Amino acid sequence: MLTMKIAFIGAGSMAEAIMAGLLKQEICTKENIRVTNKQDQQRLESLKNKYGVSTMENKEAAVKDANVIFLAMKPKDAKDGIQSIKSYVTKDQLIVSVLAGISTDVIQDLFEQELRVIRSMPNTSAAIGLSATAIAKGSFATESDLALVQSLFSAIGLCTIVEEDQLHAVTGVSGSGPAYIYYIAEAMEKAALAQGLDIDVAKKLVSQTLIGAAHMLQETDKDAEVLRKEVTSPGGTTQRGISLLDERKVSEAFESCIEGATERSREMGEEMAEKLKEKASK
Repeated sequence: MLTMKIAFIGAGSMAEAIMAGLLKQEICTKENIRVTNKQDQQRLESLKNKYGVSTMENKEAAVKDANVIFLAMKPKDAKDGIQSIKSYVTKDQLIVSVLAGISTDVIQDLFEQELRVIRSMPNTSAAIGLSATAIAKGSFATESDLALVQSLFSAIGLCTIVEEDQLHAVTGVSGSGPAYIYYIAEAMEKAALAQGLDIDVAKKLVSQTLIGAAHMLQETDKDAEVLRKEVTSPGGTTQRGISLLDERKVSEAFESCIEGATERSREMGEEMAEKLKEKASK
């Protein structure tokens, strides 16, 4: 178990997922986790009661002596959130960003100092130790910093290192990915109900089907296309279902979905960079 102190700036679902994962995997103790947010005291109380972590409104107290500071606010609140702590942050502290679309350069500009920044894109499955996370280091972060952050995220799922410009695609694929799977689960459950299955039975069958398929992807050396074809007998039930998905261009829709999410990640980064330029020119 690590003895380092960790501060979360932002207390939303992603912050909770990472925090829950770190505690569940016994990576750190609840006494060494501090959480603060913009102004939602009720949310802070909820996290304190649920996990026993230290929650506080005082931003200086939240980041003081923290070894690692997670930037986990909503991307649109990044400027104000960083502004609220930048006077208290030092070069001895490691910054880990989970802000979708916002580059390490922009983060350093917001802090107005040369900080060690690691940018990450986990997903909310971190809460059960099954996150798919990618990380990239900023200009002043070291290989040791990268290794430390990889060890943190590896404790709550898979963690891979990529170049920073690839994180937009990671955001579109795995950062937003759980929502796509939940969308599929919703549709399958709805269809099961329409075919007369009980809701509890439908939920169990759908969730176990998704779990089983995911494990097959992980534990065999076969790719998704091969596995799909193995299930799809010519003229059978699966073939009929797949043909209807093809007719409705579901595969193309998913490609567009990921492309759109990736593009939005780029847009968010560009929007933040543009706001900084506007600030500097005033």
